[in-house]
This record gives sequence, structure tokens and C-alpha cells, in this order.
Amino acid sequence: MSDLLEAKVPDIGNFTDVPVIEILVQPGDRVEKDQGLVTLESDKATMEVPAPATGIVKVLKVKLDDTVSEGTVIGLLEVDSAQATPSGDETPTAEPAPRAEPDVPQPVKSEVPPATPSAPAQAGPREPPLRFEAAAVLPQQVPFASPALRKFARQLGVDLTLVSGSGRGGRIQREDVQSFVKRTLTGGGAAAAGVRTGAGLDLLPWPQVDFTKFGPVEQQPLTRIQRIAGANLARNWAMIPHVTQHDEADITEMEAFRKQLGKENKTIKVTPLVFLIKAVVATLKEFPRFNASLDSSGETLTLKKYFHIGIAVDTPDGLVVPVLRDCDQKGLLELAAELAAVSVQARDKKLGPADMSGGCFSISSLGGIGGTAFTPIINAPEVAILGVSRSKIQAVWNGEAFTPRLLLPLSLSYDHRVIDGAAAARFTRHLSRTLTDLRRILL
Repeated sequence: MSDLLEAKVPDIGNFTDVPVIEILVQPGDRVEKDQGLVTLESDKATMEVPAPATGIVKVLKVKLDDTVSEGTVIGLLEVDSAQATPSGDETPTAEPAPRAEPDVPQPVKSEVPPATPSAPAQAGPREPPLRFEAAAVLPQQVPFASPALRKFARQLGVDLTLVSGSGRGGRIQREDVQSFVKRTLTGGGAAAAGVRTGAGLDLLPWPQVDFTKFGPVEQQPLTRIQRIAGANLARNWAMIPHVTQHDEADITEMEAFRKQLGKENKTIKVTPLVFLIKAVVATLKEFPRFNASLDSSGETLTLKKYFHIGIAVDTPDGLVVPVLRDCDQKGLLELAAELAAVSVQARDKKLGPADMSGGCFSISSLGGIGGTAFTPIINAPEVAILGVSRSKIQAVWNGEAFTPRLLLPLSLSYDHRVIDGAAAARFTRHLSRTLTDLRRILL
């Protein structure tokens, strides 16, 4: 005997209206439990919706470019009743169990515009006010966009009535908002059209050059992640007054201890980054203003009592920043195992939005590549980020003679609206001393 089992979108964090970018199966295909059915792509990562059980795909309820949210039914699987009944979370559509949850609404068809706009007050009392006119709230005047897109536009200060939608039925997409911001910043749009650049920039138009006149060329489109990351980085660089404090840490003893741990634990690769995470957490406890976020109005600072550290990971599709949670409650070996796992997930495009949210402070390490110093861009709404370059042996005077020591370059970028230079210098000094003498982590 067989039953029909609904395959639904699992928990994908706070994201809604996530587009379907790939259909992995067709009706009639046999799939194994946890096999991918469709691929979704959020602002930060791609993810597959897994099959809840082994069976035959009877119906697919989504198609390419549809948008879905948590709980959206992707399709129906024909499975043995032995698989469908005992599992507590999924409920067969043929004979619903008494505890079945209410039906999840199907994704809104793009041909039907929303009846009313999202209320700006729902995004928080501190968001900058936007221009309001009575005509703008009439149904025929309301921009065709999802609530998540409206919030995104408010965060960038974009008036959606001035943005043309490229989606079906004129629906406004994130790319439309990002393109509008880019055109405005480069002189292609009116500066007063709804985008607050934060600095009143009067920029010349972006140069238009026919490069084929000078020689052979090849065009490579950026990936979706690169495009979105680029827009975020441009906003963060333009809106946050960055200052970078450079310092060095003597990690001679730390490196010897790390190598010893590597010999004792063959199954776990212990990298310098896990020591940096623990040292950063210890320093954040001493300087809580660095473990904070500034609201969009620039008037309220939220101090965080938890320690979730974002780690920048380089992937073929662009930079992603998975977040390691509760780093103050984990040891070096546990962090090393978790860091290795999320790095593989990042490169295999298996990270979900929830894996890259909630960070307090970010670390960007280029030590495996090289360099002496750089200026990392702050990951808003965080107020600081640590950049790490390649360590090198240098002669250091110990009061009696020059001795070879392994020095690690540190580059701390901070939001000058929240942190002053003296605090940043004290932060890097404390971090440096902690890395030099790991016993300080116990204090």
C-alpha cells in the first residue's frame, strides 16, 4: 500500500520568496530520502530541498523561477505507508493525522499584485522615514513587490515607486533595487530619487568603454552571490566610516602548541583560525562595544551578550560568511571540527541562510594566500571586522639580543561612529597579547 507524502521547504531562516533556480527531478522519477528535488537560491547561498522519504515523484507543484518560503509544498511523493506514517513531521495528504498542522498557503502568483503595501512601521521604529503621499497607497499605485523586498528597499533608502520591475507582471526583484542603487551612485539616476547615499556624493557617470577597440576580450557575468555581495559591500563602504588599525601578534608559542595538537589529533585539522576565534571572543568580552550593532538611524547601539563569529570563506561562486555560534562555550577541537565542516558546506553550496545569520563579529583570513596587511570591509550591521595576513619570522629584540619570532599581521576595521581610535588600538593590543600568551583566554 502506498500514500502520498508532501515534500515541503524546510527551515530556511527568515527568508521568504526565495526563487527556484533549478528543477532536479521530474514526475515519475524515483528518489531516495534526502535526495534534492529543487534548488533554491537566497541572497547568500544556494540550497536543495530534500525528499522527505524514498518514493516516486507524482506531482511537482513548482516550476523554474517560482518563489517559495518555509512550508511551501514542492511536490507529492508516492511512498510506502510504512515510510509515510511513522515519521512525526510529515503527514500523508491522503489520510491526514489529527495533529497535522494547518495547510501552508501556496506561494503568491506573480500575476496577482498584493492588495495592500507592507506597513513601514513593521520594519522597526528606527528606520529612516520615506516620502509619503496619499496617492502612493492607492492599489493601482502600490509597487508590485514582496514584503521582504520592501524591507530590503527601506534598508537601502530606496523609493520603490521609482524602480521598474523586471519580474513577471512588473514584479520588482532584488536585482532591480540593486541596479537602481548602482545607477544612482554612478550618476545614472537622480540622486534625489529615493536613495540616500549618506555622503551626498556627486559622482561622474561610470565610463563606458568599447574594449574591443584595443584587443581581444572575453565577458564573464558575475554569479548571483557575487552581484549581491558586491551591492552589500558598496553600501557598507559608502555608509560606514571605516578606519583600519594595524598591529602584530607574536604567535611563536601558539604555533608550537597548534602543531602539537595536530600530532595528538590526527582526525581533526587544527588551524590558526580556531585560536583567533577564541582570542577574539576573549577580547570582545573585555571590549563589549565591539560586540554590538548600530541601528539604521545611527542613534541606538545594541550590545550583544552572545558570541557568534562569522568566518569569511572563499568559494568558486564568491565570498560567503558562515557563522559559528556560541564560540565562548566551545573548545579548540570542537571549533576546529565545526570550522572544517562549514567550510566544506560553503564550497559545496550546502549552507542555508540560517547558517550565515546572527553574527556578532567577522574574521577574514588571507594567511594561507599571503600579504602583509589589508582593509577588510565591515559586514553591516556589525561594527568591526578582523583581517589576518600571512605570518612570518622576524628578528625581535628581547632586551639582550635579536631572536627569531613568528609574527602575525592583524588588520582591524571599525565603524568610527561607534569606536574611536584609542579603543581600537587597545582592542588589537589585547588581542595580540592573548594570542602571544594563550593562558589569557582562561582569565
